Parts: sequence; structure tokens; C-alpha cells
Amino acid sequence: MSNEDLAKKKEGKFVTGIPDFSSDPVTGFGFGVRGNIYWNGERENPLFPYTPYLAKLKVNAAYYTSNARELAMSLDVPYYKGTRWRFKIDLKAQQNPANLYFGLTENTLGDLSLPSDPNTTFSTYKEYDEARKTLRAGEIGEALFVTDALSNRFRETEYMLNLKADYALGNGKWRIMAGYEIQNLKYKTFEGEDAEAINTATGEETTAPNGFSLLKRDFDQGKISGLNGGWISLLQTALIYDTRDFEPDPTKGMYFEIANEYSSKAIGSAYNFNKLFLQARAYKKLPFGKRTVLAGRIGVGNIFGTKAPFFEFQDQWSPEGSINALGGKQSLRGYRANRFLARSMWFTNFEFRYRIAETKIAKERFAFGVAPFFDAGTVRDKWQDLNFENIKFSYGIGARIAWNQSTIISFDYGISKEDKLFYIGIGQAF
Repeated sequence: MSNEDLAKKKEGKFVTGIPDFSSDPVTGFGFGVRGNIYWNGERENPLFPYTPYLAKLKVNAAYYTSNARELAMSLDVPYYKGTRWRFKIDLKAQQNPANLYFGLTENTLGDLSLPSDPNTTFSTYKEYDEARKTLRAGEIGEALFVTDALSNRFRETEYMLNLKADYALGNGKWRIMAGYEIQNLKYKTFEGEDAEAINTATGEETTAPNGFSLLKRDFDQGKISGLNGGWISLLQTALIYDTRDFEPDPTKGMYFEIANEYSSKAIGSAYNFNKLFLQARAYKKLPFGKRTVLAGRIGVGNIFGTKAPFFEFQDQWSPEGSINALGGKQSLRGYRANRFLARSMWFTNFEFRYRIAETKIAKERFAFGVAPFFDAGTVRDKWQDLNFENIKFSYGIGARIAWNQSTIISFDYGISKEDKLFYIGIGQAF
């Protein structure tokens, strides 16, 4: 760490956290908490200037009126007892009925359309969302009149355990990592369930049975696999190069990784596939302001396996945490999560992180900054077709609160041609 940042680093154990409020038409009103417990050690420890912390325990818990819920815990111990080993343990139990699905090919790069009427398109998510609620005559197997309000939604129930260890090579810039993850997944779509509807004859709001979902249609037509869920067993490996000065909020350095996830029936998984992801990040401190940093990232990923399940297309695995792709708060912040999905993808992010002020309240140190950002990316059905055509862009402004340096509370407002979205979370986007 720089001498300036090192002088501000807090010793010993401390707790940070924020309440989590949200409201969604599907999940309902939700309340939760996101917190961290840090063990930084003492300043006399020779690792003190080099590690973000000696240990960190992260706990997220939330409950929603629709019975959606989440409990996630993560323990991270870098340079365990002064050795070259780093250990991470992740546990998660969650049920989320508000997941989104728009398709699984590069056709998702087109405008939004309804599963029941793919020829009618909408240029904004607001127009699309209103059209989904319009009552229509039911198809064979549906009710007499139905709504498509939940046509792009599905519920996921997940139980997950992940164990990872990495080993620092040479002077510590290179690391090799191996891990194992086991998940149990269950999925449900909302055919026949009462949902919001608009009577076209009267314009009145009402309720009606939901029609066939897009996910169920694609599964029944053999376009996707994985709707039956099951046990997923994964072997994870990665090669990492890391010269960042302070992992939670770098001012300089680089981070590069080649990460791979392997799933096979031979190791107890319900599916055969392989996921490869390459990511590079760079941070440059600029010579003006209290703490001004230009940050950039590029990621490229591909899924191998003709029967890879649909849910594996929805994130790229990284030792630093999975990244929703493509859309949402980790990739394209002006688009809904998983708006664009296909077998191959690339994306890039740029942020201009400018610190405005710092203060100390009691024994807690806070820093405040802004972060204008620009995001771009695209997807393809084959990695050989990845290029710079049909790129999706978003941009916006972010605010950052650094609490005792290690906890970064982020507020991002992203804008795209389809949507305007606001995110709150803990941690930098990258």
C-alpha cells in the first residue's frame, strides 16, 4: 500500500455493514442486511502493508414478502498464518422468484419481444413491461385469457458450498488456484399463476393466469437444457497475476486471470460442460485530486458443451466472484441482469474514480467519491464470431463511500437505450 493509505489502515477487528431495502412486483418488499467482519491484525505484523486484511467474514441475509430469501456467508483468509496459502469458503442458500430470461442466443441482441408474439418488438423496457400485462387470448394448454406479466421470470432455489485455495508463486505476483463447488438447483416457471393484467377493452388493471413462459417454451422445444435443475459438481482452476496495491479499492496495479470451471457426470454432476473466462483489470492513479484513479476492465468468456444448462450462461466464474453476463450491476449497468446471453461474450468497463472528501467519525474513517462510468459488450453463439459489431453500450454516474478503506458502498445509476437503472451494493464493480 502507499504510505498515505497505510497510515489510514485500521488495526484489529472491526465491523461494517448496511441495511438492504428493496421492492419488486414479483418478490415484493424486502429487508436485509449486508455486513463484514474484518481482522486486520496489528501494524507491527510484516504482512500489514501487503494484505487487504488477515481475514474477512461476509454475511448477507434478506427476506421478501413473496417468501424469497437469501443467506450467504463467505470467509476469506489471505496468506494463512503468514504462509503463501489463501483459503476461501462460500456458503449460500437462496430462493429468488425474480430471475430474468430473454433467450440463450445472440438473437437476444435484438429488441425486446413477447414469447407469444416475437414479431412485435419494443425499444424500451418500459414499453415491453406494459405490453406483457396486456390480456390476450390463450393458446392451447393455456387459460381462455392470459397475461404475460411473468413470461420472462423464473424462480431459482439454490444451496451451494464452495471451497477454494490458492498458492502464491515467487514474489507473490503470480498465484495458482484450485477449488471445488457443489450446488443443488431447482427451477420453476409461473404458468397458470395469477399475475398483473390490463383489460384492453376497458383499460382497467386486473389479474389473470400467466401464460407460457419463454424459458418453458425454449425447454419444451429442445432449445435449452437445465430446467429440471439437479446436483452440479464443479472443479475450478485459475492462474492469477495480481499487482494491485490494495485489493478492495486499488489505486494502481493490474489483475489478470485465466479461470476455468469443469462439470462432468464423472464427478457427480448432472451436466457436462466447461467454462473458460479471461479477465484483465488495470488501475492508474492520476496526478490530481485527493485520490483520483482511472480503472478499466475487459472480460472474455466461452461455454463448451452442447448440452450446457441454461443457468450456466448467466454468469462468468471468477475467483474474485461470479459476474452476471451480460447486463446488470457487474457488466452493463444500463441493462437488466442477463439481458444478453449466448455461448460466447466479451465486455469492458471504465470508471473515473474521484475522491471528494474524507472524514473520521468516532473511530470510523469514511471517504466519499464519485465514479462516472462507461460499459460495453456483446454476445455470440460461437467464439470464432466474437468481434466489434452489434455492441451494446451503457453509461452513468456512481457514488462511493469507503468505510475503513476495506468496505466500499457503491451507488450506480446506469443508462442505456432500453432502460435507466439504480443499484446499491457493497464492493466496487471491479
